[in-house]
Amino acid sequence: MNLTHIEHLGIAVKSLEEAIPYYENVLGLKCYAVEEVADQKVKTAFFKIGQTKLELLEPTCPESTIAGFIEKRGEGIHHLAFATDDVAACLAEAEEKGVRLIDKAPRPGAEQMMIAFIHPKSTKGVLTEFCMKKQEEEK
Repeated sequence: MNLTHIEHLGIAVKSLEEAIPYYENVLGLKCYAVEEVADQKVKTAFFKIGQTKLELLEPTCPESTIAGFIEKRGEGIHHLAFATDDVAACLAEAEEKGVRLIDKAPRPGAEQMMIAFIHPKSTKGVLTEFCMKKQEEEK
């Protein structure tokens, strides 16, 4: 599996408007992008620290996976995302090794990324995401 770095940590929040000031005013980070990902029923806000990003995830409706996560577990770290140059190959290798997949194929995500998740029941409770820039997939 060719993972290059931790791409981002996904953090579930009830409200971006309430959460962003903590990251900006207390931690001194700058929110550089806010984006809605309609098919995932979330609104995201991104911060960068070194090579790693923090992605705040606000549910846009009660049916959102993030809304369910917050209701069940509260706000907090939702997932760990690894950068790779081939999401499909990572999925195939994980499945070959007996890991339960959430996504069978890469799909569009925030920030022009192709993403896929593997199930936390196969990863000791950590929802894990593989991601790569879309243009890399189109080679």
